[in-house]
Amino acid sequence: MGLVMSLMGKGLPTTQMMSFAMGTLYKQFADKDIKTFPDFHLAILDIFNIVNGALPGKHYDVPPLKEVQACFEEWKSKGNDESAKKALFVDFMKRRVKLSKMDDTTLITGLVTPPAAMAAKRAGESVPQLKLIKAVPDVLFVPSATVLALVSVKLSRKMFLGNVASS
Repeated sequence: MGLVMSLMGKGLPTTQMMSFAMGTLYKQFADKDIKTFPDFHLAILDIFNIVNGALPGKHYDVPPLKEVQACFEEWKSKGNDESAKKALFVDFMKRRVKLSKMDDTTLITGLVTPPAAMAAKRAGESVPQLKLIKAVPDVLFVPSATVLALVSVKLSRKMFLGNVASS
């Protein structure tokens, strides 16, 4: 019982946890039949999908295509040396994987939209042409307006700035 409690208090050492997690990810990565770059890229994307789906709240950005391609060339040059391939994969994941950061525009939009939606709804209720807006409950109206605002910000940023991740 003492061992369990000590692990709960301190947790496992970070290096052991990181080694265990990377080993598990590499095992899932190595189980795939990778012969070409598209197979390699798909396997990397699958790993990121697994990681982002398993960790609530934290999301990691996939490295740019050029970095993945450079890693594939290096990985392919290792031949049948599994330990070197694993070391390369672990190094790639540790160095190139970045925590996804929310930009300021999205954050400000998420904070400002709910009060603005409530004010717009209250103002719209007094306009005769918009009397129907009274029928929509606040619980539905505010989150819907917020989601629409966040989606429009995200789409407009992608249209104006382009998709940086695919370059």
